[in-house]
Amino acid sequence: MKIALGVGGGIAAYKAAEVARRLMERGHTVQVILTESAQQFIQPLTFAALTGQKVITGLFSEASPEATLSSSVEHIGVAQESDLLLVAPATADLLAKFAHGLAPDFLSTTYLAFTGPVVLAPAMNSNMWQHPATQANVAVLRQRPGHHLIAPDSGLLACGTTGPGRLAEPDQIAAFVDAVAHPRHDLEGETILITAGPTQEPLDPVRYITNRSSGKMGYALAEAARDRGARVVLITGPVHIEEPAGVEMVHVRTAQQMREAVMAQLDQASIIIKAAAVADYHVVDVPDQKVKKSALRLSLNLDPTPDILAEAGRRKGDRLLIGFAAETQNLVAEARRKLETKHCDMVVGNLVNSTSTGFESDMNEVTLVMSTGETVEVPAAAKRAIADVIFDHALRLRLALHGAA
Repeated sequence: MKIALGVGGGIAAYKAAEVARRLMERGHTVQVILTESAQQFIQPLTFAALTGQKVITGLFSEASPEATLSSSVEHIGVAQESDLLLVAPATADLLAKFAHGLAPDFLSTTYLAFTGPVVLAPAMNSNMWQHPATQANVAVLRQRPGHHLIAPDSGLLACGTTGPGRLAEPDQIAAFVDAVAHPRHDLEGETILITAGPTQEPLDPVRYITNRSSGKMGYALAEAARDRGARVVLITGPVHIEEPAGVEMVHVRTAQQMREAVMAQLDQASIIIKAAAVADYHVVDVPDQKVKKSALRLSLNLDPTPDILAEAGRRKGDRLLIGFAAETQNLVAEARRKLETKHCDMVVGNLVNSTSTGFESDMNEVTLVMSTGETVEVPAAAKRAIADVIFDHALRLRLALHGAA
């Protein structure tokens, strides 16, 4: 496969050389397009030596008029000859240009002329990544057909701050590109029921009990299942995430509402994944009016919420049931306890007190505990990549439990 690798102008541009190398190790031909800003961070000769291909550095040539004319339409040729366009790092400037159709340079004109799959790997300062303008551009691009985004990692950035914005690791990017280039359809014919996000249990008309779940893992599972050919029903608590296209959405607020939605959809599902962080308790008698603050201590009368996973375990039949265990210690033991007491086929355990993975992060690191006795450690990766690993093991597990049928 021929890949056009666009390199934006940021400190992460040096990592693009390793991305090119990893892609070539996987058998791809790579042609690099450097923006003018990228050339301030890494030289074209580096990529020419690595790829053995011409490195494109500008829209117009400074040579003869004939060469200038040839160069001015070269982006059309690159767009037509390439099978996939990868931009790594994709800067805030490039994301804005792509989202709004601006084309002042070779990379942006190639993007507009390209009709194949596009993979964007953003990298920038945390504040730039989290700015509403950038997030709005990302939302536009996520919804654009054929577009795939690898969320940036969190950690110490070159500017000295800590947070989201680091370019994903080259191995992760190369694996993601392969997944896009060679899509799997091993979930065709499946109906997958997924829950995501937190629930909100009202204390009064104004206040509620909730938790830190962002819903990102459940949404990543929904996207992965959809991309692999499944019909997906996503039951979600209140989150701040763009809804995945091509997924049937059911919005709920409380644990009771989530329980009712799950049971209404259960019979048609072939795989059930309970990734939501459902509140464990709710107020028994919610007052009709706001409770006023006073100097007196306030006590709450709390009852347990419905145990949706346990009820699904009792009703699952031959369906595959996957639960999640968010823990702060004794991860494997707690995941196995949940596996056995809730009658799950797999429990995905993750430590939520890590600073780089967990609830709000785009990354996760999990342990898969399965009813066959197998335990699989999955190293830290983007939640979208973790989602594919979960489905890979789920299909193998079902085959081991129920055979080819």
